[in-house]
Amino acid sequence: MSIYAIGDIQGCYKPLRKLLASVKFQPGRDQLWCVGDLINRGPKSLDTLRYLRDLGEDATVVLGNHDLHFLAIYYGATDNRNKDTLQELLDAPDCDELSDWLRHKPLVHYACIDTRKGPQNYLMVHAGVAPTWTLQKTLELAAEVELTLQGPDFREFLRRMYGDTPRRWRNKLTGYERLRVITNILTRMRFCNEKGKLNLQVKEGLLSAPEGYKPWFEFEQLTPEVHILFGHWAALEGQTGNPYVYALDTGCVWGRELTMMRLEDGKLFSI
Repeated sequence: MSIYAIGDIQGCYKPLRKLLASVKFQPGRDQLWCVGDLINRGPKSLDTLRYLRDLGEDATVVLGNHDLHFLAIYYGATDNRNKDTLQELLDAPDCDELSDWLRHKPLVHYACIDTRKGPQNYLMVHAGVAPTWTLQKTLELAAEVELTLQGPDFREFLRRMYGDTPRRWRNKLTGYERLRVITNILTRMRFCNEKGKLNLQVKEGLLSAPEGYKPWFEFEQLTPEVHILFGHWAALEGQTGNPYVYALDTGCVWGRELTMMRLEDGKLFSI
């Protein structure tokens, strides 16, 4: 059995299937971990979501900002935007089933994996982890959002999750402000300062860091005890400079590559 962690698919269904075929991925034997942003901007969001849903327990998915945006559109919390490519999915007869399946996915996934170097702890998240959070704190805060998204008030959460404030985590935060900043950290963050204050406007690579800010993974809050898998930041081109943090979004939807890592030996595969 092999476990493969794959970067942002964003509806690039044909590259996804070609990449899996290139490693002879076999459902029932192998597993696929997805760092979020399964859909949107690419041409085949419906096919992508159906395929991952049909993999059942062989697919482990965390939610990205584009996945949450789709849920907000479907459940009437926001409108389709000009750059969205979700209409085929929204019009599909099984969209209700697919959206319910997606709504019940987590924001983070944590597991201990047997590798060639022995057991290693992996945390998968779409964007990142705040420098002030421990592993346990990360799991607990992610669970707060997950329970809300799966609960009776999920439509109101989807309506109120949009926005850039609060700009950093504080334990005293409550209500939708608390849920919004947790969601922004886990699904939208790139740059922050040592106290966890976010800059959500700058989306370029490492050299574009605003004064006083750094890429979130340069604070090394959880490593080396935990290896972190993330996507979201295609401008990194797969490079973090941190041997315990793996950037898997290599910009397939922008005409570059779809990248996947085999967890037991760290080997990368791209198409």
